[in-house]
Amino acid sequence: MAIVQRLLCVGLIGLGLASCGDGRSPITSSPLVKPSPEALLLYRVYELPHSRVHTLRIPAGGNFEVTVAVSPNLRTVAEFATKNQAIAALNGGFFDAQNQKTTAYLIQNGQIVDNPQENERLTQNLQLKPYLSKIFNRSEFRRYQCGTVNRYAIAPHTAPIPEGCHLKDALGGGPRLLPEITATEEGFWAENQGKVIRDAIALKQRNARTAIGIMPSGDLLWVMAAQKKELGQNSGLSLSELADFMRSQGIQDALNLDGGSSSGMYYQGKIFLGKVTAKGEPVVRSIKSVLLLRSCS
Repeated sequence: MAIVQRLLCVGLIGLGLASCGDGRSPITSSPLVKPSPEALLLYRVYELPHSRVHTLRIPAGGNFEVTVAVSPNLRTVAEFATKNQAIAALNGGFFDAQNQKTTAYLIQNGQIVDNPQENERLTQNLQLKPYLSKIFNRSEFRRYQCGTVNRYAIAPHTAPIPEGCHLKDALGGGPRLLPEITATEEGFWAENQGKVIRDAIALKQRNARTAIGIMPSGDLLWVMAAQKKELGQNSGLSLSELADFMRSQGIQDALNLDGGSSSGMYYQGKIFLGKVTAKGEPVVRSIKSVLLLRSCS
């Protein structure tokens, strides 16, 4: 009976008949057979030739909320998760490790809580001056409140908010991976007469990578592509390989997040790290921001 109810619950979520904050339960049967929210999540690990990819699929319309968490002092992904009592956490936006200031917009409850334009190491860098307008309009992951329903989107920072919705949270990343990679448009990559003059995220090199995608159903997919201990620091995924992997998962809209040593995913009390040292040991790094997954049932 519990299996039948669980399938019914997943079916209702897929049809959008259950949503966060509307007071309705995914199933209407006795709470004695109601599955826990975590039972609706799907965690998987994919063994690719050069990477071990961790994914977490979050059903649309379920009793879940993905929000942004920011810290003035850098924290590890696991510290963010435990402090906020989250089901899961994923490393977030770009930052300057030297001054601990953000290089991406971070929004909570509709307010900018960290602004890259206030980072002097970014704004006063003469080499970055030609790209600042692109950097300040990079793509971000957004959570809208539309009536009683949460909706998620990937959009440039200056993109308008849909009518009838309020922007609750946003976390800047980039470049967009799907439907196409926008590395040039977002100031990560530049060429001059066929010569590469800017490559801010080692676009074509394999590395630990983190991304978030949105499926046609509205389901979210968190992705953390880790390097392999046995292959060392030349493993992981290039940006195009990351985009290809997400496309293979049915993703239609995807955003790259901070990667390399920042890559990490926390789920069910365990931390999965992306980067390895020259000796193959996992790298633990403190970061500026994360995406948090919480139950709002």
